Amino acid sequence: MSPSTRVAAAGELGDHQIAADLGQRVDTSGLPVERQVRHNLEVARALAARNRGDEALEILLQAESIAPEQIRHHTMSRELVLRWIRNSRGRPHSNLTALAHRLHVVA
Repeated sequence: MSPSTRVAAAGELGDHQIAADLGQRVDTSGLPVERQVRHNLEVARALAARNRGDEALEILLQAESIAPEQIRHHTMSRELVLRWIRNSRGRPHSNLTALAHRLHVVA
């Protein structure tokens, strides 16, 4: 099983600590773009589950820089951003607000 597959499996099984720790160490540069983006989404989801929202947002923004159209239309990215917006106390970070607008999850 490849490291990126292990990350996805750990995330699906709810082992977010393993997914976050392993996921950040995996070099995905040799993978197809869609696999790189999916890996970043899995890592961002795991980091968010571990209350590491700033790191998760950074990973999601990196994925967006690789393939903006995939992030814009992927359910996982849209759900993450919407959850962060809803759970933010006070005014959300400007990077998060801008991403939410690009994903069309806020008006």
